Amino acid sequence: MKKSLRYLAFTALASFTFQVNAQEKPLSQQMSDQVLALSKDSANAATNHFRPVKWSYDQGVMLEGIDGVWRNTADTKYFDYMQACMDNYVTKEGTIKMYKQEDYNIDNIKNGRTLLTLYKVTNQPKYFKAATILWEQLKKHPRTKEGGFWHKKIYPNQMWLDGLYMGQPFYAEYAMLINDQSVFDDIANQFIWMEKNSRDNKTGLLYHGWDESKTEQWADKTTGRSPNFWARAMGWYGMALVDVLDNFPKTHPKRKELIAILNRFALATQKVQDAKTGLWYDILDKPQGKGNYFESSASSMFVYAIAKAVRMGYLPKSYFAVADKGYKGINSEFIEQAAPGLVNLKGTVTVSGLGGKPYRDGSYEYYMKEKVITNDAKGIGSFILAANEMELAALPKPALGKTLTLDSYFNNEVKKDQSGNDLIWHYKFDERGNNGFTFLGEAFERKGFTTKTLYQAPTAANLKGTSVYLIVDPDNEKETPKPNFIQEKDINNITNWVKNGGVLVLLGNDGPNVELEHFNKLANKFGVHFNGDTKGKVPVAGVFETAKVVVPSGNGIFKSAKNLFIKEYSSLKLSGDAKPILKDADGADVIAVTKYGKGTVFVIGDPWLYNEYVDGRKLPAMYDNYKGLNDLVDWLNEKAK
Repeated sequence: MKKSLRYLAFTALASFTFQVNAQEKPLSQQMSDQVLALSKDSANAATNHFRPVKWSYDQGVMLEGIDGVWRNTADTKYFDYMQACMDNYVTKEGTIKMYKQEDYNIDNIKNGRTLLTLYKVTNQPKYFKAATILWEQLKKHPRTKEGGFWHKKIYPNQMWLDGLYMGQPFYAEYAMLINDQSVFDDIANQFIWMEKNSRDNKTGLLYHGWDESKTEQWADKTTGRSPNFWARAMGWYGMALVDVLDNFPKTHPKRKELIAILNRFALATQKVQDAKTGLWYDILDKPQGKGNYFESSASSMFVYAIAKAVRMGYLPKSYFAVADKGYKGINSEFIEQAAPGLVNLKGTVTVSGLGGKPYRDGSYEYYMKEKVITNDAKGIGSFILAANEMELAALPKPALGKTLTLDSYFNNEVKKDQSGNDLIWHYKFDERGNNGFTFLGEAFERKGFTTKTLYQAPTAANLKGTSVYLIVDPDNEKETPKPNFIQEKDINNITNWVKNGGVLVLLGNDGPNVELEHFNKLANKFGVHFNGDTKGKVPVAGVFETAKVVVPSGNGIFKSAKNLFIKEYSSLKLSGDAKPILKDADGADVIAVTKYGKGTVFVIGDPWLYNEYVDGRKLPAMYDNYKGLNDLVDWLNEKAK
């Protein structure tokens, strides 16, 4: 047993089992599979080999990386691992074991993002209740006079760069979930104040910590700043910025300032990147310092923050070269093969802080004394995040410049969320639960598509620039009191758009669960009619065979998928130029395609590609719905002009 496994001990789960695929996989998966392997091994080891199990931010960093791997692979072992880890702490009542709100430790907020993920995916109230406990901590958390969160109650008057990552992404995500717009000024101000109080004007780098009282031994008596630029602290701050922006309102006046801070951060970080290796030193501005070394967690954080910022359009594309060079350096310097399909990450400093007992004075000599190990959780998590970004960037993007537009006008169901707010739901890109289209949307994005949602009627102007237009399960009166039925003017606009080269995707449903009278008027224009029956019934939960549809060899769309699960769908009646693509065991048409002018229409009588049946959590391994999703995206891209 390697000594460094103690840093994964808090993930020990005696009941958790998995299979590691030894075939060549992306590094993000190889590192994630190593996490699973080390956690499994540690479950059977003597407890004195490890530090005590506790609610720890280290785990949250790893789990966010692993969440990304699950989303990229639809392999349920990654989701199951995330859930098992959190279930070690979250009780059925929604309390958190080994957590004390009265400690007012900003580090303890970090795992809240994984709780929110689990809540969004499973809809289990216990995860939301547990996340709410952390939200309540932030509401009461002690602050500087200016309003910045203290790093911990035991570190009064202090803000550390680390704390921005631990608290603010969760703060923003929870606020967005409950639709509390009042806190986004506060969220932005945390970054603004931290930069103002810790930024060095000469280098643009940020000092590790700042003491408002200027009384700490490590604090400069004039500025309150700690003495050094610690790389991982800067890394935490950069990751916090790009992650907060995911949930920060696009219309908020302070969003521009956050992006400006991110650009200043990236410039300062670029200037201290080692020209030869692409890596970053533990103390950023002292490359010649005695004992200074390249540090893997910080290097991974910089790669992640910069690569994601470029992908999201926050930084100029030229910055991608910084991330690319850094990632190559990480792979060369820190990655080693541990076993077939598994890798180790070397070169992570275990911890570096300020104050405490024994006292940490923030001196250069102090930072050089901290232990550097292999497979530290913080390094692993940061590396998986970086690898996810770089692997995404490396994928071919044949659909660059093309747009997928999802209708939310004909399908516009509203329900009350957990906080009593109106929520537009059912087959939406940002909906991570069973009924959402998260996996579908991200499959399109990996190919280079831009995804957007249309909440208005499909006029010629609204469809302009759209390559693929997706209409799913139009509402009936049971679902929406005043549904927007498909009207003749809508049909004219859509058919003209298809005739000019658009690709239309119609996903229906079985008769009782979709408005077919008006939907069929549109489908009929392309020689397709939804019969309104219910095929593929599953009479008993857990019995999947009755909804199995076999893909014959040589199918023009589904080139890798062999067995598809299509439950409770409406069969199709075809005429004119409509051609069957897939039939069920009874010979009924399940999927059809029509050429119409310069465009193409794809039709199936089921929403089919929603998360429940593509995310890997429910279907037996024999079903290829996730492969089918990707096959379809490839085909739609080929047809889209």
